Amino acid sequence: MRTNIVLILLCATLAAGPISAAQGDPDWPCIQRKVPELSLGQIWNGPELPAVAFGWSKDAGVTELVEELAARRLPLKQAQQEIVAFAKGLPEGARKERLAMLVQGLFDHMNRERSDVISGIGRYARGQRDMAAYLRRQASEVDALRAKPDADPNAVQLRNDQLVFQTRVFQERAQSLTYVCEVPTLIEQRLYALAKTITEILAAR
Repeated sequence: MRTNIVLILLCATLAAGPISAAQGDPDWPCIQRKVPELSLGQIWNGPELPAVAFGWSKDAGVTELVEELAARRLPLKQAQQEIVAFAKGLPEGARKERLAMLVQGLFDHMNRERSDVISGIGRYARGQRDMAAYLRRQASEVDALRAKPDADPNAVQLRNDQLVFQTRVFQERAQSLTYVCEVPTLIEQRLYALAKTITEILAAR
């Protein structure tokens, strides 16, 4: 029985390890470097955007398209095709301005989404760190209970079973971080690809 508790503690410690990530931020559990916000220059290689681009949210058509293109459930290739179709449907005199609005809208929307995900990862990591400390305390208490000469075997088994279950939940949450940590990068890559499509459209005209 004691061996089981030692293994549980070991698993909890190993799973909690990434929480104390490098970079000096104890709330950042990911291997990927933490970059809370992007700059437009990181994803946009086209001409400088005109001031009108910042008013993208006042354009219902652009706003709707931004939300649609940003959704990762929409395959990237299909999103790029929608950008091409959008550009083809624009009057020549309004094409550059509205495509600039689309770039700014995608950047503002997806950069904000990415920052929200990063904040959520930090909260998730803090919860895991607190849970790891809780599991270690519970394991010590179970060991202490088992060491008592008059300990009720049924009570000890119940506490041990509860600890095993809680540790399994902890480990599943730790494993899911592998995917969650990739989400900011996936958003950034999608944003870059969409912006590149717009750059190519502008360059072709």
